[in-house]
Amino acid sequence: MRARRHAIAAVAALGLILSFAVSQAQTPTAKQSEALAAYERALGDFKSILAERRKQIEARQKLPNLPGQAIYLARVAVISSYKDLTDAMPSRIGRPNKFEIPPAYFDADIEPLIDEYGKLFDIMEAPPADAQNSATPFKDVVDLAVAIARAKGLTPDHAEAAGRISLGLFFAETNGKQNVHNGRSNTYMGSFQTGPSEDRNGRRKWEAIKPVIAAANPALSARDDKEEARARGTDHRFNHWTNVRDGLMNAHAEIFREIPGIVKTLPDPIDQMKLFELIQIVPTPTRSALRSGDLLNYRVSSPTIMKHLRNNSIFAFGQADRARSSASFRDILAAMWLFNRKFERAMATYAEIKPR
Repeated sequence: MRARRHAIAAVAALGLILSFAVSQAQTPTAKQSEALAAYERALGDFKSILAERRKQIEARQKLPNLPGQAIYLARVAVISSYKDLTDAMPSRIGRPNKFEIPPAYFDADIEPLIDEYGKLFDIMEAPPADAQNSATPFKDVVDLAVAIARAKGLTPDHAEAAGRISLGLFFAETNGKQNVHNGRSNTYMGSFQTGPSEDRNGRRKWEAIKPVIAAANPALSARDDKEEARARGTDHRFNHWTNVRDGLMNAHAEIFREIPGIVKTLPDPIDQMKLFELIQIVPTPTRSALRSGDLLNYRVSSPTIMKHLRNNSIFAFGQADRARSSASFRDILAAMWLFNRKFERAMATYAEIKPR
């Protein structure tokens, strides 16, 4: 009987110990509580600014300068604070989401908020009433890029790579929408999001190469003459053809010559698109990396460059990423996961219009 009482007491004691352990495990630490509170604040702020902007638009009120900047920063804060939360509490990592954001950075339950975010940007960045659209915007991008690449001496297969990459740039900059404004900038506009000086520079470079292109591709040259006449006296950035043409000539055409080496180093077409997008975001270090002979291991450590990367959703989310003071191009390409979905859409579109 005594032995039985001892056994019962031992089981009871073990139960108390286990109960205490479970209780302790379920009690969040101070760091976890802080991370949860930060995420809830960020989520509340995001909901609030989305509702405010929607109300202003529906009431036809005058929007603030750069109306997209506040909601963009609120979205960054939500993703950043969620990553901090899952770093502190890995159990909060949930199911995959339709935006293909890594689940450690995003709670799939808030997908409707990101849908609303996109709808608001569609409204705020709508093209001007006199924008000169193209009936074939995707084909235009590919045709222009291929023609420029051939004029730069590329073989047909590498010129096709230039067309595919350039279509990726169109999706990266505007989600494949032509002639749009920019909710976060008063400088960059149009299908390729160029500033006035970039547009002028690209136009000068095009005029220099146009005779070569005209000799090789009279039909494309005739289309260019037609679009140039249509755009005369207007902002060329709101004619889809001329903005794509001048945007490519301004920043990317010279790099087309590097495509044979790029495709060897980066066989994944999406990585190729990412690299050319970096020409748009941080042109100087990207060109230096290409010249270095060791592209993937080339390292950047300039605070200004790191800031530009973060301002374009690279190393922008969570304390660990934002604490980075330097990164290799291998790191940078891997951190451009927010572009993946755009480039996948570009790849699918290119497959539909691929030159025969």
